[in-house]
Amino acid sequence: MRSPRSWLYVPGDRPDRLAGAANRGSDALIADLEDAVALDAKDAARQAVGRWLADPPPQCQVWVRINADRIDDDLAAVAGPALTGIVVPKAEPASLREADAVLTEHERRLGQAPGTFAVFALIETARGLLDATAVAASPRVRHVGIGEADLAGELRLRPGPDRAELLPLRLQVVVACAAAGLGAPTGPTSTDVRDMDGVRRSTEGLSRLGFRSRTAIHPDQVAVVNEVFTPTPDEVAEARALLEQFEAAGGGAIADERGRMVDAAIVRTAREVLGRAEPARPA
Repeated sequence: MRSPRSWLYVPGDRPDRLAGAANRGSDALIADLEDAVALDAKDAARQAVGRWLADPPPQCQVWVRINADRIDDDLAAVAGPALTGIVVPKAEPASLREADAVLTEHERRLGQAPGTFAVFALIETARGLLDATAVAASPRVRHVGIGEADLAGELRLRPGPDRAELLPLRLQVVVACAAAGLGAPTGPTSTDVRDMDGVRRSTEGLSRLGFRSRTAIHPDQVAVVNEVFTPTPDEVAEARALLEQFEAAGGGAIADERGRMVDAAIVRTAREVLGRAEPARPA
């Protein structure tokens, strides 16, 4: 499946928001059964998301963030043909093995092929961060993200306005995804739903750091995230011209029109740009 640029969280206990979520421009939707839902509303949220998935939007991928301690209950309500996969919060190797086993049971129940349901592993604990490479290499994991609110709380961090204290943690996730052969990780949600310039700056910083998508909690954030993670026409043209020049030279190192040396590593970056040039579509 193509990797989304944007992932919009939608509270699972808000049928009105679920109904209109597909029109918000996000490549992927995450119906949230976890943090966005109060404890006494969990059952109602499961029922609402289950009904929504019975007639899902065709424009984007559909994921559900489950409760790590209620995997069975959550999946019993939402597992079905419309589900792309689940977001596993506080992901660690043990919880991902449990999720894999439960997903396998539901695939058998539904008569679906093994591995139909994918997993988005959300690293939010110190143990998950230490085991980030194992998390990224776990069964079914197709995407890895970092949840910084829980992680910062556990580590007793007090990030400043530029969040610089979190850069080493973010890099660990970037390296883990590359080592596991996954695509680039998904950046953390911004809690600022008014300052879109700030959202743009922080998203551009994530892009420079190696992230290629980001979660959002408000529809206004989606357009900004999509724009930042979509190569510009000039970037696409430059990447295409570089590849054509490289292939015409037979694959050896060349000098581009600016006199810079271009080798296989630079070409790999150009191919990555072209691979991101088209928006994501349903799997």
